[in-house]
Amino acid sequence: MMKPLPLDKVYRFIEPGPVVLVTTAQGKERPNVMAMSYHMVVDDGDPPLIACMLGPWDYSYRAFRATGECVIAVPTVDLAAKVVAIGNCSGADTDKFETFGLTPLPAKMVKAPLIGECLANFECRIKDDRPVENYNMFILEVVAAWVDPERKERRVIHHRGNGTFVVDGRVLDIRKKMTKWPTYIRD
Repeated sequence: MMKPLPLDKVYRFIEPGPVVLVTTAQGKERPNVMAMSYHMVVDDGDPPLIACMLGPWDYSYRAFRATGECVIAVPTVDLAAKVVAIGNCSGADTDKFETFGLTPLPAKMVKAPLIGECLANFECRIKDDRPVENYNMFILEVVAAWVDPERKERRVIHHRGNGTFVVDGRVLDIRKKMTKWPTYIRD
């Protein structure tokens, strides 16, 4: 039997992707890293487009708006406690790379650093900021992407709200059933 669900709980069932870390850097200031759950793929083409929500309440916002760029890093489950701790403090008074033992690596196309401990890193630039005024949403263009093929842990975490997370589990390979959309079957 279905029961009413409060509208402010809907996102717990629709959460689109893994919790990510976002790095920013501006001028001579130290780079910052923040945790983010509100993002989604807008276009999986070349280049990929990712929408994300970032606002003036985030310490990273000023550097992000000033430079128009960031890195989206994908942490794995072994970093879950660090990811939550990163989200529970501000870069205004904490050097998060040092405090949480993260390794900043130079990016190729943007000034914000990659995170060496993450499974993947996507260098991004703002493509469209028209949705910002109404939704605090930016459309980002991925200009370079990196993955660590040697990383053994590959499971990512998904925020379900209220401090709970889900860890990726068993992979279902049903590519043979994808008859209507064969272009989505790629390695």
